[in-house]
Amino acid sequence: MNIKLNELSDSEQQLEVTLEYGEISPEIENAYNEERKNITLDGFRKGKAPIGMIKKIYGEAIEYKASEKIANKKFWDFVDSEKLKPVSTPQIVDIDFTPGSSLSFKIKFEIKPKLRLKDYKGIEVEKPLFKIKEGEVQKEIDYLLKPFLQYQTADLIENSSFRITVNLQRLNDDGTSFQEAKNENMVIDLDDEKVNKELVTNAIGRKTGEVFGFSFVDEHYHGEEMHIEKFNYRTELLKIEKMIRPEITEEIVKKISGNKASTLDEFNLILHKNFEEYYAKQSEEMVENNLLNIVVKNNDFVPPAGFVSTVHKRFVELERENAKRYKVPHFDEKSVAEYYKPRAEWNAKWQIILENLADAEGIKVEDAELEQIAQQEAEKTGISVAKLVKYYKDTNRNESMLEEKVIKFLKENAVIKEVDAEKRINEKKGHKHES
Repeated sequence: MNIKLNELSDSEQQLEVTLEYGEISPEIENAYNEERKNITLDGFRKGKAPIGMIKKIYGEAIEYKASEKIANKKFWDFVDSEKLKPVSTPQIVDIDFTPGSSLSFKIKFEIKPKLRLKDYKGIEVEKPLFKIKEGEVQKEIDYLLKPFLQYQTADLIENSSFRITVNLQRLNDDGTSFQEAKNENMVIDLDDEKVNKELVTNAIGRKTGEVFGFSFVDEHYHGEEMHIEKFNYRTELLKIEKMIRPEITEEIVKKISGNKASTLDEFNLILHKNFEEYYAKQSEEMVENNLLNIVVKNNDFVPPAGFVSTVHKRFVELERENAKRYKVPHFDEKSVAEYYKPRAEWNAKWQIILENLADAEGIKVEDAELEQIAQQEAEKTGISVAKLVKYYKDTNRNESMLEEKVIKFLKENAVIKEVDAEKRINEKKGHKHES
C-alpha cells in the first residue's frame, strides 16, 4: 500500500492511496457474497448461484461498484490510525480501479486550519449591570395573580384596573374604514403594559356604548433607515368590567410561588433574588458574547466552506426538530436557512479559533475531569462511571467543557468595565435618534 497525504491549503488536505489487488481481495470477496444474496440465475434459487458463475457474468460490475466503498473504508481507517479530523464530508476526486491489478484513489477533505492568533488578551469589554426597577417585583406578582382576579360589570371606566370588550376598526387617513381590518368582541386588559397607552388614556372616563379613537405609531428600522408609520383606530365600547383583586391568603401565596413561600413578604424576597440572579446571568452572557465577537473580529479569516455548511445544516435541522416538538404549523425552512447563514459562518470561525486558542495556551480537558463529573453523576443515577464517561465523549461533553475553560481564560485576561445598563441603553437610543 502506498499512501501520501498532500497539504492543498491551510484548511484542505488530499489523501492519495494506491493498493495492490491482493490488499483488497478480502473486501472484493465480501462484495461478491453480499451481491450473491440478491442474484437469481437459471437453475438456482435466489442467493444460491455459484460464486464462480457470478464472477463470470457480473464480476466486473460488482468489483467496480465495490471499489468506491473500499476507497471510503480505507480512507476512514487511515483517518482513525493517524487521528486526522475531517470537518466536512470528504470527496473522492479521482478513482482508478483495474480488476485483478490495483486500486488508486484521491480523497479531498477539509480540516480546521492552524491560526496565528493575536489580540485575545487585554481586551476591553463593558459589563452592563442591570438594576431591579421599582415595581418590577410587584408587576410579577400581579401577573401571577391574574387567574385569581374576579370581574364585576360596570358602566364607567374609572382607571386602568378595568377589562373592556370592544369592536376595533382600523381607519384610513381620511377617517373611512380600512377594508377587512376589523376585530370584533376583542377583550383588552387596560392594566396590561403591552396595551397601547393612548388607548388606555382615551378609554378612561368612557361609558358602555361610547365610541372613541386612538392612534398607534410604529417605529422600525430598515437597515440604518428608520421607518415611522401611524395607524388610526375607531373603538366601540361593548362591555366594561372592573377588576376585583383577591384577598392574598396563604393558600394563594403557596399556589403562585409553587409552595416556596407562605406569606407575601417571603415571596417578595424569593422574586427579588430570582430577578437578581436573572440579571446577573444576563450581564455575564453579554460580556461573553461581546468578548467572543471581538476575538473573532481580531482574528478574522475565511473558514472552510464545507465546515460552514455542516454547521449551517445542524442549525436548520435543530430548528426543524424544535418546530416538530412544539407543533409549529408552518415551518419556513427557506427563511430559517437564510437567517442562520451568518450565524453558521460566525460559529464556524469561533470553533476553529477556540481550538487554536486552547492549543496556544495549553488549555485541555483531562479524562480525570470527565471521570470526576461521572463519579458525582453515578452516585445519583446508579449508572457506572465507565458508561457515563463514554457517554460524555460520544456526546462531545469534553468539547463543551473545553469551550467553558477557554471563555473563562478570556474573561480572566480581559479588562472588564462595569457600566449602568439602563444609562448605556438610553445613550444608544439617543445616538440612533440623532443620526
